[in-house]
Amino acid sequence: MIRSLLIANRGEIACRIIRTARAMGIRTVAVYSDADAHALHVRQADEAVHIGPSPSRESYLQGDRIIAAAKAAGAEAIHPGYGFLSENAAFAAAVIDAGLIWVGPNPASITAMGLKDAAKALMAAAGVPVTPGYLGADQSPERLQQEADAIGYPVLIKAVAGGGGKGMRRVDAAADFAEALMSCRREAASSFGDDRVLIEKYILSPRHIEVQVFGDTQGNIVHLFERDCSLQRRHQKVIEEAPAPGMDEATRAVICDAAVKAARAVDYVGAGTIEFIADASAGLSADRIWFMEMNTRLQVEHPVTEEITGVDLVEWQLRVASGEPLPKRQEDLAITGHAVEVRLYAEDPIKGFLPSVGELQCLRLPSGVIRVETGVDEDDAVSPFYDPMIAKLIAHGPDRAEAIRLLADEVEWVQVWPVATNAGFLFRALSHPGFAAGAVTTSFIADHQDALLPPASPSDAAWKLAALSLADAHDGQLGLSPAQPWLAIAGFRLNQPRHAPVAVACGDDVRVVDLWRGGDVSGGTMAIGDDLILVEQGQTYGFRLARFGGSGAGAASDGAILSPMPGRIVSVDVAQGQAVTKGQKLVMLEAMKMEQALVAPFDGTVADLRAVAGAQVAEGVTLVRVEKGA
Repeated sequence: MIRSLLIANRGEIACRIIRTARAMGIRTVAVYSDADAHALHVRQADEAVHIGPSPSRESYLQGDRIIAAAKAAGAEAIHPGYGFLSENAAFAAAVIDAGLIWVGPNPASITAMGLKDAAKALMAAAGVPVTPGYLGADQSPERLQQEADAIGYPVLIKAVAGGGGKGMRRVDAAADFAEALMSCRREAASSFGDDRVLIEKYILSPRHIEVQVFGDTQGNIVHLFERDCSLQRRHQKVIEEAPAPGMDEATRAVICDAAVKAARAVDYVGAGTIEFIADASAGLSADRIWFMEMNTRLQVEHPVTEEITGVDLVEWQLRVASGEPLPKRQEDLAITGHAVEVRLYAEDPIKGFLPSVGELQCLRLPSGVIRVETGVDEDDAVSPFYDPMIAKLIAHGPDRAEAIRLLADEVEWVQVWPVATNAGFLFRALSHPGFAAGAVTTSFIADHQDALLPPASPSDAAWKLAALSLADAHDGQLGLSPAQPWLAIAGFRLNQPRHAPVAVACGDDVRVVDLWRGGDVSGGTMAIGDDLILVEQGQTYGFRLARFGGSGAGAASDGAILSPMPGRIVSVDVAQGQAVTKGQKLVMLEAMKMEQALVAPFDGTVADLRAVAGAQVAEGVTLVRVEKGA
């Protein structure tokens, strides 16, 4: 058995691996960048080694530094987690050549399945059904456009080396293909160092079904059933569950058998996932499910499989890497109950899911009732350099309805401040009748976005509760009774009803709340400095006593386009003095692995252009100013 392990990753997956390794008596070594010097995974590991500056390309993507760190710390093995170098065949080979144990598949298997076009060709040869599309070597824009036209729109452009939703664009019309291809290639080159793409037919009622497979060095391969990861936003998974709703035993047998066949085709060892796309227009059926790709690593959503099978997949990885056979045979594995996972991200759904960064002054996650996987503690910071995930929340129940209920109940009371999160969005998704019915395709979020987005402003009851709490906390300033502010003499008028007005601010919204009026209120609040935070159906709002006077901050309505967060200018699409129309793209900003277009707020002229392609910018910096047309 491996005795010491270096985890070549960060955040929640590093903490997850450390937990299992420690339970197995394995010494753990963490690696960290400048930004992660005080991170939770660093604090939890037995030893930690610094590997470079904050940008991942200068630290977590530097394989030679990671191998050197393993040797310096006396680690016998390297576990890559997911993301970063986990599917990098050259890194895997370098680890092995250095005399270390690689906790993952053989480099040849990674190579075989790492490029989507080659993997699909291999699967077709192995008898695994694949999605119709173009996998050719001719990557000229003209040939790709021609193939897309022949396949018929909509089509999906996918980076051949892609993953995690990066380097993917849906195209609905021929006129949009060229721009989508350019954007897809740019993102693919940035994320994977490879701008080649393939074209697939876009399935109009798609469900994303994937099968967990596992192989050992003795040639045994098993599946651990399927997961449904259909609830996605911009091709990134938001809610995952196992087993897939509506999956009958006959269809399950076919898809799982196809997954094992795919793994055998590359002599697979370790944990892997075979991803399929299903045409769910008439329910799940074996003849309408096609191979998409294989992920040659552990998946973010692996906990739902662990919950329904009782298997610790990280333990299996470490045992197989140590040369042991799989702990269980296929006939020993069975599904028990149902599990659902949500990804809690530092992002603001109200502001177009803009990533949020900063210190977690308040972090209250569920405890005891459901499973929580996180890489941060209260007072840690969400960095602009990495994926904005705060935690994964996983509930297991005897059936799907109970698992969803348990999870929704816990998500409803998540408290994070002042970093914005998608908790309110997740609560609404879990509570949506369409999700409860299992009627979920990859377009579910887009189809129901208005119903899923939390309100920008809290309810009247929340305003009242906030006003009462603030009045109680600041009674000396308001002239109210500290014990019962609503009974104070302030606001008394002879021959008129009593009233006790308190001016309260929530963001840019200010209300004068009369503490004498309105019905009963209930709930919990928490003071963070001058802020009072309150959670309503998963959405965290910050209140404070309004302070009048001063001038308002500039906004897009005055023509100033500000950088919404720290990032890199990918492209500048306008010139000084150019006439622009409302909604026209001005600048493309890349931050936290995502591209965001900044657009003109109205028709006008570019009066001040400060953005420079390739430049790093801070949050709040003016990039462009547009003057309204005459």
